Amino acid sequence: MAQVIKDHNGNRVTHGRETVNGVRLHYYTAGSGEPIVLLHGVPKTSYYWRNVVPNLSSEYTVIVPDLRGFGDSGRTLSGYDMPNMAEDIAQLMTALGYDTFHLVGEDWGAAVAYALAAQYPERVKKLVYQEMLLPGFGLEEWSHLTPENVKTNAWIWHINFYNVRDFPELLISGREKAYFSHFIKHECYDPTAVSDEAIDEYVRCYSAPGGLRSMFEVYRATFQDAEFFLEAAKTKLKMPVLALGSKYFIAEENTREMKLVAENVEEVILPWGHQLAEECPKELSQVLLEFIKKEEPVLR
Repeated sequence: MAQVIKDHNGNRVTHGRETVNGVRLHYYTAGSGEPIVLLHGVPKTSYYWRNVVPNLSSEYTVIVPDLRGFGDSGRTLSGYDMPNMAEDIAQLMTALGYDTFHLVGEDWGAAVAYALAAQYPERVKKLVYQEMLLPGFGLEEWSHLTPENVKTNAWIWHINFYNVRDFPELLISGREKAYFSHFIKHECYDPTAVSDEAIDEYVRCYSAPGGLRSMFEVYRATFQDAEFFLEAAKTKLKMPVLALGSKYFIAEENTREMKLVAENVEEVILPWGHQLAEECPKELSQVLLEFIKKEEPVLR
């Protein structure tokens, strides 16, 4: 059974649903104060942030959505390109009454976060870009079948596999637990950090009708996303950006990519694997709080 997600006082988070941009999104909230949005990656859901939320909610309002097609959000037939998924979150925050907010994204959630910041820079106060390779800036190269890629622990072979129509659905359907358990733990430095109940929760969502298809559609928009990101990068982000990597996965590549698209970039690299909120939630939370609380110099 999935862990009940609680705030800093041990109270259950508040769940909600909102229909925006043609999709019904599920989200949960906790705490009070300035809003922080946490966006999960793939193959995860909003459940990924469960151990981070109570570390933030004593000082901030934390909003944690399931992205379009993931978790308990609607699984539409289309709309899985990054600018459209970013529009989902922008409209959700408007519906919840927030004009501006801090934005944290990991993995594909980081790509959504960058797309949102690029389209609505006036709304994003600070951006945390955690453990992601942007289409057009490195994602494709890291997926290539080369001796150099294969010998690393971060060869992302699945980018090509998921782009093939129908075959991933055929091969993974009915085998979700074995597949995702291995996949998620392989990307960890400490594979024991991901509990069986977390895997079960992710599998519950990805084995639901349309769950796998929705996930693969994100990857099948890679070329479309690359065009968008290459164009967006011509106007660099001006808000503070934290490039947050893990030593044993994407690491400094986060920083290289963010410096191509943003003017004010800080770097933190934690000594863990790709699944930071599973492997080191307290350490991750402290990094997020320090970055968000940091007072920026006034530009004259």
